[in-house]
Amino acid sequence: MDKLPWIILSAGDNVAVATAAIAPGSTVAGIQTREKIDPGHKVAIADIPLGSPVVKYGQAIGRTTAEVKAGDHVHSHNLHFENDRLAATANSAPETATTDDKARTFMGYRRADGRAATRNYIGIIASVNCSTTVCRAIADEANRTILPHYEGIDGFVPIVHDQGCGMSSTGDGMNVLHRTLAGYTRHVNFGGVLMIGLGCEVNQLTLYGQSGAGASKRHFNIQDAGGSRRAVERAMGMLREIAADVGKEKRVPMSIGEIIIGLQCGGSDGFSGITANPALGVAADLLAAAGGTAILSETSEIYGAEHLLRSRAVSDEVAKKLDDKIAWWEDYVALHGASLDNNPSPGNKRGGLTTILEKSLGAVAKGGRSPLTAVYGYAERVTAPGLVFMDTPGYDPVSATGQVAGGANMIAFTTGRGSCFGCRPAPSLKLSSNSALYASMEEDMDIDCGTIATGDATISGKGREIFDLIVDTASGKKTKSELFGYGDNEFVPWHLGATL
Repeated sequence: MDKLPWIILSAGDNVAVATAAIAPGSTVAGIQTREKIDPGHKVAIADIPLGSPVVKYGQAIGRTTAEVKAGDHVHSHNLHFENDRLAATANSAPETATTDDKARTFMGYRRADGRAATRNYIGIIASVNCSTTVCRAIADEANRTILPHYEGIDGFVPIVHDQGCGMSSTGDGMNVLHRTLAGYTRHVNFGGVLMIGLGCEVNQLTLYGQSGAGASKRHFNIQDAGGSRRAVERAMGMLREIAADVGKEKRVPMSIGEIIIGLQCGGSDGFSGITANPALGVAADLLAAAGGTAILSETSEIYGAEHLLRSRAVSDEVAKKLDDKIAWWEDYVALHGASLDNNPSPGNKRGGLTTILEKSLGAVAKGGRSPLTAVYGYAERVTAPGLVFMDTPGYDPVSATGQVAGGANMIAFTTGRGSCFGCRPAPSLKLSSNSALYASMEEDMDIDCGTIATGDATISGKGREIFDLIVDTASGKKTKSELFGYGDNEFVPWHLGATL
């Protein structure tokens, strides 16, 4: 395969993106460049009249402020973003899924309620910050003394946090915390759960009941157990009973339509939007076509491109839900003296980004091009198949925590700078946007998407490689973050409301 110093991100685009410096007079997509094009910058591959949309990622990123000839450099001097959102101009079709793609299966755990799990953990969940140390002690002791007797259990996972008291018992803060913890207590990748409270906190265990079926879901308070050491001893007795049940589970074939994957990006660079993100979008399209679910999130990082995502909504109701989330964020940040409308910085522009829409589209690209079937609040239970959106902050641990609480049984995380992340009980795949990062942090990265920029791979081909790895990981293949031990400290519920 010839290594071309440029890439076209969608069939409907009228610009190509340089992946290396391109000299004047070079041939790009059959046209001759009229000037030098720096890496990350755009070159017109067709004439674009004055006032016409410039299309990248299959979407309009702005309008020309001058007539642009094929071969011209397209940047801030001849392109601008209008405050009123541009209509979608080139909604390219999703990646085509074959009959074989749709018929694929993975080896997962079938739970009693019919749901499909990709892992078989037992969770030790803290209701309040005050019980976190005991939860960690319980998990450590269980992993040391119980786990060796059960090959079918992936481990005992402490789910701990800094909330649960010193807050109002009503309102957004408590509602979000309760919804998040409830989502983890019923998470399909937890074959069993032991929830530990202190006893006097605002977030009482009685709010959660005996969540789930049978003896695999238990809870108690440290104060009722007689203190910390006795709480650990009491927990060991309960966990031995839970493990005896959970350890019997075996993997069986399941449709890949039962995979629910959360899409994340963090530590992004200039290549994230042209390599890893669109490649992950291809995998998301394939999964959606097979009946699976891909959760796009990070509301503050789709701002500027939300109307293009909205144009793919399957109904007016879904579109309105997305509009409502954007409006809430505009009010929320304004209340704190901030703004979502952050134009690309000088550094972004040097790297080739021109408008906020272009910047946001890089993040949205990881959602592929499938129809938007539903919009959810933070940590709400996800039930719709296809591409869905969950309202979350852009901060990755908080965003991924909401996705997992909503039911994601896997996470796929793109990065250009080298974000390190795990999200137990959901296995987390790491996708590097450039090959230099993959080479320097190979023990943390699962796939090198930088080969797209060098011309050694296509977006479609790399997307199918990611799709294959999603299926293998769902079947039990360990991710790099799992092998290192990530996932116990990345549970970070969204903290809303006052600390009292």
